This record gives sequence, structure tokens and C-alpha cells, in this order.
Amino acid sequence: MLITSPITLAKTGLLPGRVYEAASTGVYADKYAETCLRVELGLADSGNTWGPLFYSETREPVFWARNIWLSPFLLEFDSIGSVATALRGIQRNWHPTLFTHWRRAALIQSRLPPMSLKPRPFPWLLPDASVGAWTLLDEHTLLASANCSSPFPGGVIQFEEDKNGPPSRAYLKLWEALVRCRVWPHTGDRCLDAGASPGGWTWTLARLKANVIAVDRAPLAEQVARMPGVSFTRHDAFSLQPEDIGPIDWLFCDVICYPDRLYEWIEKWLAADLCQNFVCTIKTQGANTRRNLSDTLRRFTTLGGQVIHLYHNKHELTWLKVSRRPDE
Repeated sequence: MLITSPITLAKTGLLPGRVYEAASTGVYADKYAETCLRVELGLADSGNTWGPLFYSETREPVFWARNIWLSPFLLEFDSIGSVATALRGIQRNWHPTLFTHWRRAALIQSRLPPMSLKPRPFPWLLPDASVGAWTLLDEHTLLASANCSSPFPGGVIQFEEDKNGPPSRAYLKLWEALVRCRVWPHTGDRCLDAGASPGGWTWTLARLKANVIAVDRAPLAEQVARMPGVSFTRHDAFSLQPEDIGPIDWLFCDVICYPDRLYEWIEKWLAADLCQNFVCTIKTQGANTRRNLSDTLRRFTTLGGQVIHLYHNKHELTWLKVSRRPDE
């Protein structure tokens, strides 16, 4: 059902703002991320909304969206064939986010080139081709954007899960982060895994044949601790100084802590210039009021890289800063 049209303008043309797809429809669906997104956009409980899509003209950083439609436009059309032809004329890949007129939308999608949505193996090199997003506002009005923030259709990526090796499902968000970066550790790379227990991320890195320094106050699962290239230190990772570890190729952090504490620790690593590639989870639930949390998250953007909500994140975000190119 169409909730509230956020703008009043001609039914064909480029919109001045952006469309934000709520992350609350992801793998850990609840209203936490949607509420955070509303706060970021300064939206009330209703209005400026098309189903799961939020419209805003803000240019402030927005973190709690599963996908951002960066160049949205409206297109009024007469027939299914004409709108499908128009989309194909822009680019090949399109994926719908629907909340109304599902049957009509299915007919439109059937006339667009097919896209594979099958679960992916890891590692998997993400193709360079962009994926556009579209929806129907009514029977004859399309909302779409060829340029989106997520490289995945609708911001969603599924993997061929390993239900036997890893001790937790946390490895899925690391897989997603590395696929999104289009690069991952190579054989022999020296990696720090802070907050490693029970070992889902360490398991992933060891499978890539990296040398992993796993640090946590709790132990690793036995099968992970025995993997080649894994060394474990029982310690509070944040009390270790960069000089205590030395040069590393990658820093991974999934520590449960307040965002400010993570920020201060990362600042030390950047100042020491002992690592160039970072994948860090920013735990947020209960950290602060949501408005103050947005201020803290903006501080992370000053460090370089990007803060995003992965499909496999829950009440958390991920900070990515990677300097290595895929061919290195």
C-alpha cells in the first residue's frame, strides 16, 4: 500500500533527493535499524515514505540504509513493454523492491534481463556491473535509480553457508564485507583478529591461509585454535598497543564495546601507520541515544573508508577502510 508520497512534482523526471531502503528487512529484521534511519533523516513516524523506501534531500552521511538509491527518477508509462524497454535502454541489471502492484511488477521484471540471486561461494569476486533498483508507486508510475550504494541486488547477498566448520554465524558478515571490498587477505598475510572468540572470523582468515593473531579474553573454539597459521592470545585487545603487535596487513575487530572506545583504538593504529586494511564492527545497541550515536558514526567517516550497514549486520554497522587493490 502506498503510504505517503514524499514529494509533489511532475510524474517524470529526476528527483532532487535520494531514496533510502530500510535495513530492517534484512536477515535480522526488526525495527531498530528503521528507527535509526528515521532519526538520521529527520523523519517522523509517517510521511516521506513509499513502503520500505524513505525519501530525503539530506546530504548528510546516512548509515542505517540497506541500499541507497543515489540518482532516483520517476517515470510515467503506459504499458509494461514500454517501461521495460526504458529500463533496458539505461543498463542491463535491475532489481525490484516492491510494496504494491506485485503482479504488474512481476510482468515488468520478466521482460528485463535475468539476474542470478543464487547463494554465492566465498571467496567470490563481485562483478563490476552496477545493479539498479526500481519499484512501482502506482499502476503507471515507476520510481527507479540506475546508481545505488550497494553492489548487491536490493542490498542483499546470500552465501553458500558452511554449517560444520565455523563456531558461529559471524563469519557471514566478514564474508560480505570482504566481497564488498573486492579483496581479502592473501596466503601469508599477517592479520589481527580482535575480539576473536569463539572464532568465526579467525576461521575465515585461516581458511584463506593467512597468519592470524587472535586476541580475546575468552578462548577460541578448539577446532579453530588448531587451524594452521592461528596463534591465540588471551588478552583485552584494546589494552594492546599497535607497537605490541607490530606491522600487520589487516586489522579485523568484532569486539563488543562502545563505539567511542573502538574509535580511539583505531586512531592509535592509524597514527602508528602499522596497518592499511581495516574491517571493524561498530556495536550500537544501547551505546547512546540514537541522535548522539549519529554524531559518533560521523567521526568514523573522518578516518577514511566508509561506514555501512551490511545485510548480515544486526544492531551494528561496519567500518571498512581498504587500500589494497583486488589485483595486488
